[in-house]
Amino acid sequence: MSAFGGPVNTPVFDRIAKSGLRFTDFHTHAICAASRAALLTGRNGHSVGFGCLPETAVGFSGYNTIHPPKAADVLEILRMNGYGTAWIGKSDFTPSWEVTMAGPFDHWPTKGAEYFYGFFGPGVSQWYTPLWRNHTPVWPPKTPEEGYIFDDDMANEAIGWIDQQKSIHPDKPWILYYAPTSAKAPVAAPKEFIDKYRGKFDDGYDKLRERILARQIEMGIVPPGTKPSPGPDVIPPWDKLTDTDKKVGARWMEVFCGAVEHIDYQIGRIVDFIEQSGDLDNTLIIYIAGDNGPDPEGGLHGIMNKLTYVNGIPESLDDVAKHMDEFGGPKSFGCYPVGWAYATSGPYSYGKMVTSGGGCSVAVAISWPARIKNKGGLRPQFTHEIDICPTILEAAGVPAPKVVNGTVQEPMAGVSMTYTFDDATAKDRHTTQYFELTGSRAIYQDGWWAGTLHGLDGVTTVQAKPIVPFDKDIWQLYDRRNDFGLATDLAAQHPEKLKELQALFDHEARKYDVYPMADNPVEMRMFGTPPALVAGNKASYGPDTQRLPEDGVIDIKNRSFSIVAEVENPDGNAEGMINTCGGETGGYALMIQNGKPTFIYNWVALERYTITSPDPLPKGKSTIRLDFAYDGGGLGKGGTATLLVNGTKVAEGRIAKTVPFLFSMAETFDVGMDWCTPVSPTYKVPFKFTGKIKLVTIEAK
Repeated sequence: MSAFGGPVNTPVFDRIAKSGLRFTDFHTHAICAASRAALLTGRNGHSVGFGCLPETAVGFSGYNTIHPPKAADVLEILRMNGYGTAWIGKSDFTPSWEVTMAGPFDHWPTKGAEYFYGFFGPGVSQWYTPLWRNHTPVWPPKTPEEGYIFDDDMANEAIGWIDQQKSIHPDKPWILYYAPTSAKAPVAAPKEFIDKYRGKFDDGYDKLRERILARQIEMGIVPPGTKPSPGPDVIPPWDKLTDTDKKVGARWMEVFCGAVEHIDYQIGRIVDFIEQSGDLDNTLIIYIAGDNGPDPEGGLHGIMNKLTYVNGIPESLDDVAKHMDEFGGPKSFGCYPVGWAYATSGPYSYGKMVTSGGGCSVAVAISWPARIKNKGGLRPQFTHEIDICPTILEAAGVPAPKVVNGTVQEPMAGVSMTYTFDDATAKDRHTTQYFELTGSRAIYQDGWWAGTLHGLDGVTTVQAKPIVPFDKDIWQLYDRRNDFGLATDLAAQHPEKLKELQALFDHEARKYDVYPMADNPVEMRMFGTPPALVAGNKASYGPDTQRLPEDGVIDIKNRSFSIVAEVENPDGNAEGMINTCGGETGGYALMIQNGKPTFIYNWVALERYTITSPDPLPKGKSTIRLDFAYDGGGLGKGGTATLLVNGTKVAEGRIAKTVPFLFSMAETFDVGMDWCTPVSPTYKVPFKFTGKIKLVTIEAK
C-alpha cells in the first residue's frame, strides 16, 4: 500500500491512515483460513481448529476446521449485544463438507452474521463467482461480458445492507466484515485498473524492493538503518532473466497492483456512503491489507492456473507467456512470479505459507475520528490479528463473554489494541506469539524472533519439496530490537537464547493445539481425508444435486471409476449437462452436446480430452455409462475412457493425464447443470439439461 511505501496507489487506505493510525508491526497467520479464524475469534487458529485450510482438514482438534462453541466469534458476540451483523465476501471458516444447501449451518458465517453474501473456498474466480446469499446458492447478477466482477458486486451489497440498517433501525449499531480476495490467486482486476500500471515495473523486482525499503525508512514505517533480509536462493537476480520472463513478470505485477487499487476503490465507495450517512466520525474502520504475506504460488515464472501449483504440475514459461493478454481477466486463474512476492514482502523475505516476517506481516490502518486524536500517527507495537476481536469488543464497550449459549468460553489469546490509540510510546502488551504452518514455525518474545523453514517454502510445490525430518531443521535467531528486517542470524552467537525460545515454542504449541504437525498439506491428508457426504466408494445423486463440494462426493482421482446416468430424451432433442465436477481449472463433464453423449476431462486447463458418441442420444429413456480404466503406477496417471449407451460401446478414448489432488478451490459437483465455470470452452454455463435425469451413480474402483 502507498501509505506503507508500496507501489500501489491506495487513496482509501491512505485516507484511513491519515485520519487514524498505521500499525507497522502487525502480524497474521501464514495462510488465509487460519488468519480468518484468528481475526474473528481472538484465538489462535489452531485453538479453533484452523491450523491450515478446510480442504486439508483432519481429525485432530487443531486441524479439524470445526469452529468450536467455546470460541464465539465477534459477529456472534455483537449480534447478541444488539448489533446488526453482516459478512460479505470470502469465507473459508466452514468445514468444506458442510458447504451444501442441506447444511448443517451451525459453522456457516450465518452463525454470527445476520446476512451473508459471498463464497466459500481459498480462491475462486472473481468473474464467475460461486455465490451464496445466506444459505442459498445464487448466480451473479450479470456476466463478465456485461461488466461483472465480484469486487464491484461486494461493494454494492455492502452499501445496500448498511442503507437497509440505517433505514429500518436508524439507532441500531452494526458491524460489517468485508473480505475481498481478488488480489490473491486468482488475481483479477478490470483492464482499466491494470493499465494504470503499464510499464511501472519494467526495471524489475530487485529495484522495486530497494525503492520500497527506501520509502519505508523515509516514512518511518521501519527503523532507520533497517537492512533487508536476504531472499530465497532460488530466486534469480532480475538481470539474469530472459526477456520473456521479464515481460511476463512485469505484466503480472501490473495486474496485481491493479487488483489492489480496485479493491481499495470499492472500499472507498463504502466509506463515502458511511460519510454521507453522517456516521463516519463514530465508525471504527480496521483496514487490514492481507490475510497473509505476499503470494509466492506463481513460482519462478508466474502461473495461469493456481491448481497447477496445488497439484504439483509445473506450467512452462511458454505456457504462461502465450496468455499474457488474458492475465487478470475472466480466463485467468493465476498470479505473479515469486520474485514479486519477495519484493513486496520487504524488508522481510519469503511470503505466504512461510512463518517468517514476510509470510505473516501485513499493513494495517485503523481510523475512528471521534476517538483517535493522533491523526496520521504510527504505532510500532507488536500486534497480531488475534488482537482485532478484543479491540472491537473494547471499542464497543462489550466485555468478552464468559458463557455463550451455555458453553463456557475459552479466554481470548489476543490483547486489545486500544491502549495504543492515545500513546505512541506505550509499552507492548502482546509480548509472546507463536507461528506454525505445515511444520514451518516461529516464536516471538519481547523483541526476539526464532524460527525454522520447514515443509512448504513458498516457492517449490508441496509435491516437489523434499521432506526434512523435524529434528534436522535448522533454526534462526534474530534480535528485532536492532534488526527489524531479520537480516542477521544470531543463532551461533546466542545458542542458549535459541534453546530458550525453542522451548517456549514447544510450550505455546502444546497450549494452543499445534501438535501433531505435518510436513505439508499432502502429508496432512495422509492422516485421513475430510468427511465425505457419503460412505464407501459408490453413491447415487438425484436431479436436484447441486453445489456439492468436491471433497464431499465420491473421489474418482487416481483410480478407475464409472459414471452411470439414467436419463430421458422425451422429444429427441435433449441437450445440456448431466454431471460435472470442477470447472475451468480442472475437472470433468458428462453431457449431451450437439445432441450426442460426450465426456470431457480437463487436465488443469493445459490439456482437455473429449470422448464423443458419433450418434445422437436416442429418443426416450437411456442409460449412459462412462467407464474409466486407470493405468495405475502412481498419482495422476492416465487411462482409457469408454462411453456406452444402453449397454453398447459408442466411443473410446485415451486420457493421458489426470488430476492427482484437486480439480478446483471452490467449483462443485452438480447434476443437471453447471453452477460455475465450464470444464470446456465448448459450452456456456449453466448449460441446463433439457431432458430428464432420474439418477446419476458414481462408483470408484
